Amino acid sequence: MGDIGARNHVVVSGRTDGPTVMLAHGFGCDQNLWRLVAPALARDFRVVLFDHVGAGRSDLSAWRPERYATLDGYAEDILRICRELDLSDVIFVGHSVSAMMGVLAAIQEPQRFAKLVLLVPSPCYIDDEGYRGGFSRADIDELLESLDSNYLGWSAAMAPVIMGNPDRPELSEELKNSFCRTDPLIARAFARVTFLSDHRAELAKVSVPTLVIECAEDVIAPREVGAFVHAQIEGSRLVTLPATGHCPQLSAPEVTIEAIASFAAR
Repeated sequence: MGDIGARNHVVVSGRTDGPTVMLAHGFGCDQNLWRLVAPALARDFRVVLFDHVGAGRSDLSAWRPERYATLDGYAEDILRICRELDLSDVIFVGHSVSAMMGVLAAIQEPQRFAKLVLLVPSPCYIDDEGYRGGFSRADIDELLESLDSNYLGWSAAMAPVIMGNPDRPELSEELKNSFCRTDPLIARAFARVTFLSDHRAELAKVSVPTLVIECAEDVIAPREVGAFVHAQIEGSRLVTLPATGHCPQLSAPEVTIEAIASFAAR
């Protein structure tokens, strides 16, 4: 699979003759977060999993602060994986911040992508005039400050907030452990890129069929954000899962699989 396969720990499974579904994980996670979704999709699709550089079993030595100072570096990695594997008509599924990486990649090389699935996306986490992102600038500064000063403590405090299923503590524990496996230096840089980026202006440039998936309750990407993304991407569809939290692929895998698979198969 070449350099990019090792660099991003690319794993391909499923039907070799099926349409290609590429699953991209969000901040502080790795491809393991798709473990409840990927096997079901692999029955009908070729599934491509990978870790962003700096996450999971990627090549940590490939991480460069200047390359990954914006989401463009990550979007370029996605395109490199597609080129290396000679993928076309890709159905790209991006979770959280990876949704915007997919948007950037699809604007750059629309011919590569058949469809985009944006799972709990947010183009901008900070509230603005006429826009609710869910956080004030002070909230985000405080979040980044606490992450800087005590990453493990931040992970333990934030995992239950992000996961949002207090009656299922094992889910928060899994997310916390995922955070704790991430190099703190890289996590701090990735958090800044994630929470301070603003890609609202790019949404209108998306030209491939797009599905926006939101959760009924999600403190990280509230319903107003899903509505905004849907309104900005012409012809997009919006599905609201009967799920809580920001990681429905873990907390509500069945409905997540159904939403992805039915759109991918259309």
